[in-house]
Amino acid sequence: MSGDIEDKPQPLIEHLMELRTRLIWALGAFFVAFIACFAVAKHLFNLLVIPYKWAVLWAGLDVTKSSLIYTAPQEFFFTQIKVAMFGAMVISFPVVASQLYKFVAPGLYKNERAAFLPFLIASPILFLIGAALVYFFFTPMVMWFFLAMQQLPEDGEVAISLMPKVSEYLSLIMTLVLSFGLVFQLPVVTTLLARVGLLTSDWLREKRKFAIVMAFVVAAVLTPPDPMSQIGLALPAIILYEISIYMARLVERKRAAESASTELEET
Repeated sequence: MSGDIEDKPQPLIEHLMELRTRLIWALGAFFVAFIACFAVAKHLFNLLVIPYKWAVLWAGLDVTKSSLIYTAPQEFFFTQIKVAMFGAMVISFPVVASQLYKFVAPGLYKNERAAFLPFLIASPILFLIGAALVYFFFTPMVMWFFLAMQQLPEDGEVAISLMPKVSEYLSLIMTLVLSFGLVFQLPVVTTLLARVGLLTSDWLREKRKFAIVMAFVVAAVLTPPDPMSQIGLALPAIILYEISIYMARLVERKRAAESASTELEET
């Protein structure tokens, strides 16, 4: 199988120089994306505020009277920097992933490269699916839950209104996006582990009860302390766990078929 490796023996210094080149390309892509995102940071933040507007409409409130605030002079500036960094991470990820693949690929066998590449493509797609779920459904739902807790000045009661800070709203939506994006990597991780023989579909089925409990524990840690977002993250995690069992079973069937065909060729 050594002939399948395209990499030639190189001194350590050459590998370090190649690693430096890959890091420069990755950091350069991130820096360029950061500058571009910072130039339109306000527009990007306004896009992130759209789910909050939907929640205001769901709560039956006047969108024109709803607003976000900041209480420190520098707060909105640093919020824009965080928005730019978040956008740069998303935009530069294909470049970073491609540089990682180019650094690792020469040391892999051809069949290993063919197996690794689909996961490299599936990972950002699943992350974007999780982020879209947060943007179009869970963020409006969570904000509607918080808005519904407001108190109107009726029957002599004081008015209690929600006035979110820009930094706290950004932290909320970034936490949800990252949490859902990481959870949606579960099928990729389990399928990779199944390919190398560290996991089996039978083992995953046996640990299903523990996985359900862990899904709610992880959701409680990663999401804000409200039941809506915690249940909203735990349920997709459980569904993804079932998909992972199915993917592991497919890997095992494919491995068994390849082993059977190899035995037939040897006989």
